[in-house]
Amino acid sequence: MLSVNERISAFANLGIHLHSFVSQHFPLKENQVSSFSGFENVIRQSLNANKWFTEESILQSLKGIIKLLEKDKLENWISDYPLQDVNQTKVVAVIMAGNIPLVGFHDFLCVLLSGHSFLGKLSSDDALLLPAIAEMLVFLQPEFKPLFCFTSNKITDFEAVIATGSNNSARYFEYYFGKYPHIIRKNRNSIAILNGAESDEDMKALADDIFMYYGLGCRNVSKLYLPESFDLKLLLVHFEGYEQVKNHSRYFNNYEYNKAIYLINSIPHLDNGFLLVKEDPSLASPVSVLHFERYSGADSLQEQLQRQADDIQCIVSKEGQWHNSFPFGAAQYPEVSDYADGIDTLLFLTQL
Repeated sequence: MLSVNERISAFANLGIHLHSFVSQHFPLKENQVSSFSGFENVIRQSLNANKWFTEESILQSLKGIIKLLEKDKLENWISDYPLQDVNQTKVVAVIMAGNIPLVGFHDFLCVLLSGHSFLGKLSSDDALLLPAIAEMLVFLQPEFKPLFCFTSNKITDFEAVIATGSNNSARYFEYYFGKYPHIIRKNRNSIAILNGAESDEDMKALADDIFMYYGLGCRNVSKLYLPESFDLKLLLVHFEGYEQVKNHSRYFNNYEYNKAIYLINSIPHLDNGFLLVKEDPSLASPVSVLHFERYSGADSLQEQLQRQADDIQCIVSKEGQWHNSFPFGAAQYPEVSDYADGIDTLLFLTQL
């Protein structure tokens, strides 16, 4: 049985291993033979299997994982939990989403660091990348081999569940898995709060929060809260660095569809050729659409957001000044202790 320190060291070495891969192998090159050739092939297969995935989006995801796996961060993180060198483990089934690459990695990390066994139910949209990274972990620490398995089929023989999906699938999860210890995550969206004093660099960083992964992640900003006097047209100028998103056929099809709907129905909106900006109270916006709402004061906005807290994944603001917010540009690079839906995954696992 691996000790806590051995588990941490293995994951820290995995981060180093992935950093080496990222620094040497992006962009992918044809006919390049190296110790990472197998992983390169998995990435190519993933690009073919899910047309929303791109080399850039997989690279962004890997960079986020590398940041999580810095050894001092892992040690500081787990120091707050009663992790022991356990002799008995439980099988934790993890039902993963596939909206962005490797979205299930944090759960994989939590389950194995806590000393339990990981049973991964893969999404058909992202069925290759995490198993390949898990095999890298085994290469670095073979004793992890019996502690995880992946399947695309029905899951059986588990003792706890972590499931991520839509609001509809969450009801299904509650029905079937309610008798087990569980974490069930639903749809959430992320927002940005602007105060009118943002710099050009702030706005460019906000563009990352909006456009990375084509806006498909729960940490992507789907709505802006703007001061009454904020000039929306100035906003669009700072997003021009992401004009290349219109070269992605699926994204651009969504853009053209939503644009047609707004034009046919005479719905007011702004359009910069690849993004539609629309005033709307909803936190969730369609792909290629960014919602906004104006606010008159911080206190009233805070009250409004408190009422919507269960629907918000994260908030970004200038230098993270808003309560419990991230700086612009940091939405897709959470720290290891930033838990999805605000539910402490590692605490849940230590209490099984």
